Amino acid sequence: MKKFTVPQLLKMFVILLVGFTLSSCSLDNPDIPPVKLENLPGNYKGRLITIQGEIKKESIRSFKVKKDTITFEEFPINEIVKTVVKDPVKAEAALKALGKVKYNLQYKASINTPNNVLELVFAPETLTLQIPVDGTTKKTVVTLAAKQKGFYVGMDGSLRFSLIAEKITVDDAVLNPYEAINYNFPFCIKS
Repeated sequence: MKKFTVPQLLKMFVILLVGFTLSSCSLDNPDIPPVKLENLPGNYKGRLITIQGEIKKESIRSFKVKKDTITFEEFPINEIVKTVVKDPVKAEAALKALGKVKYNLQYKASINTPNNVLELVFAPETLTLQIPVDGTTKKTVVTLAAKQKGFYVGMDGSLRFSLIAEKITVDDAVLNPYEAINYNFPFCIKS
């Protein structure tokens, strides 16, 4: 006859407990309404995680979602400007001079019924900035991309998506070396 040790008995107890818990959950049938395209539009507020190389920053951002467009009244341009203008004092002056930068992100939404989510496929356009430095302006074109779909989750009414600033061109010259800037919106809700 095989003898069981305390860790083995604990493992067996946990497995049985999890099994009973999961089987009781499958009997519960919460009434979750199906997601609709009309659920998506509205004013949102959420966490933005900006990553460039080893530098990671978090902030709270607001934006508006319409039928086929996400509108940022104040797109996060700090990292872009500080990549173009290396001097921190001049970069801060340029940011102040630029003020709020508006950006529209186009998307197409479709319903994923089995997962009760809306899938968003983005069509980002370039962002053009005229960055003032030392009495001149640097025409800066930022190529934005969306490598993955965004999601509106019907269960909790949250919106999740990400963008990447793949390339920056300054006065028609590609900025090199350049580390891409990732904009991650992991959890945004209607405000």
